[in-house]
Amino acid sequence: MPVTQRMPAGDNRLRFVCGACQTIHYQNPKIVTGCIPEWDGQILLCRRAIEPRSGFWTFPAGFMEIGESTEQAAMRETLEEAQTHVEQIALFAVFSLPYIGQTHLVFRGPMRTSAFGVGEESLEVQLFALSAIPWDTIAFPVVKDVLRRYVDDVARGAFQVHVATLLDRLP
Repeated sequence: MPVTQRMPAGDNRLRFVCGACQTIHYQNPKIVTGCIPEWDGQILLCRRAIEPRSGFWTFPAGFMEIGESTEQAAMRETLEEAQTHVEQIALFAVFSLPYIGQTHLVFRGPMRTSAFGVGEESLEVQLFALSAIPWDTIAFPVVKDVLRRYVDDVARGAFQVHVATLLDRLP
């Protein structure tokens, strides 16, 4: 039986509803978690091996899985993409991207050791001094925005949690 769009009783939005069983198929934003791994005044970035934006740099990040906390998801993505462990991570940024239905939670934290490697979704993984971040080849505007705030916080000598809504794709 096909689904149709209608407003279920007690709701205030159109939803996709199965005509046979009346199951409501919610379409809600996806949560993306990421981490800025830190080591000796540098940050670890990954050059993407997958689309979108293959070949461009980002911090380890990806979609959260059912059954894990946001912190666990950020640490898992860091291990998968950069083959390193982070610990004592702290929330750094919460960015809403309503135009693509995503909410990004970015953490920062020290790497357990200086060891890292290339995961399946990465072409290359490298430590960067903050003055050497490859700004022209950062994968996504949200990543560039988060990294700029990170660099500013380091320069100020104090970290804060950044909360923002990005209304479009402009950097």
